[in-house]
Amino acid sequence: MSVINLLATQDAGELVKGLTAVGRGIVYGGAAIGPGVGIGLVVGNAITAMARQPESAGMVRTTMFLGSAFTEALALFGFVLAFIIAG
Repeated sequence: MSVINLLATQDAGELVKGLTAVGRGIVYGGAAIGPGVGIGLVVGNAITAMARQPESAGMVRTTMFLGSAFTEALALFGFVLAFIIAG
């Protein structure tokens, strides 16, 4: 069955719903990749800093948690954007 025949047999609006679902998945998937990489870099560098200077571990840990929270906010923005696309 060709693509044109498949599209011709669709009900009105069915294609739009399907493409909207695909778009939501792409948006949220893309929005989750960046924060995942960012949090990995933040935590890895914080562990390296704590290993090099253990006396400043408290300040580094606090900064690491703040950086992780701000980075995770980007994933939440992407999640909200995926729902906005759905209308």
